[in-house]
Amino acid sequence: MEKEININIKENTVEDKEEIQVICGRNAVFEAIRSGREIDRLLVAHSVSGGSVTAIIAKCKQSGILIKEVSPQKLDFLCGGANHQGVAVQFASQSYAEVEDILKKAEESGKPPFIIICDEIEDPHNLGAIIRTAECCGAHGIIIPKRRSASLNATVAKSASGALEYMPVARVTNIANEIEKLKEKGIWVFGADMDGKDYTYFDYSIPCAIVIGNEGKGIGPLVAKKCDEMISLPMFGQINSLNASVAAGVLMYEVVRKRNVKTGGA
Repeated sequence: MEKEININIKENTVEDKEEIQVICGRNAVFEAIRSGREIDRLLVAHSVSGGSVTAIIAKCKQSGILIKEVSPQKLDFLCGGANHQGVAVQFASQSYAEVEDILKKAEESGKPPFIIICDEIEDPHNLGAIIRTAECCGAHGIIIPKRRSASLNATVAKSASGALEYMPVARVTNIANEIEKLKEKGIWVFGADMDGKDYTYFDYSIPCAIVIGNEGKGIGPLVAKKCDEMISLPMFGQINSLNASVAAGVLMYEVVRKRNVKTGGA
């Protein structure tokens, strides 16, 4: 039987639980994807291939939906004993804001807009950590893409440690287009890139947005072209990059530092 179910999954400890939404079964999964419904990820059992599963995987790749292979036993558990036929999809457990909500929050604060843009951050722990730091830094909101990105699932909510209750997250179809719209509103966009200029050089007291790229590929070429400036963190060790959420945290606190200097700590 193919159905949509809500279950609680235990993670790490007996007390540590998170709720997710699941649709399982080949026909139900394919229709959910085809409908354009917002999907977190496709789960495929290791032992399953061919036929309609191949079509489902191809559709997910076309739509930019994350695909993860899991053991048949884990899929059995996630689907609560339902006949999943080797496939299931998970859905976001948190509602999204609009970009206008973020701009309104900035206006109401009486401070220049301060926005974080995540360009295809795929690790939900990274996204959750970025949301948490953004809230602590007083950012007005976060923008993520609808495809090829972690969504606001239970893992993100857990990593954000309650920050999702206060931090609006907007999900947009095209990050590059959204950057253009922000620039039209007078918001200066800085992209984090290892080949950029020293991050301490710029004045972030102006309305600004910081773009953080994918964990492996960084910021996409089209998104990079839309940025006003590319900024970089100096590396003094043997490796040349930081974890995405760590880099985001350093840059966010530089914005805070520059704004405090400008306002005398107000």
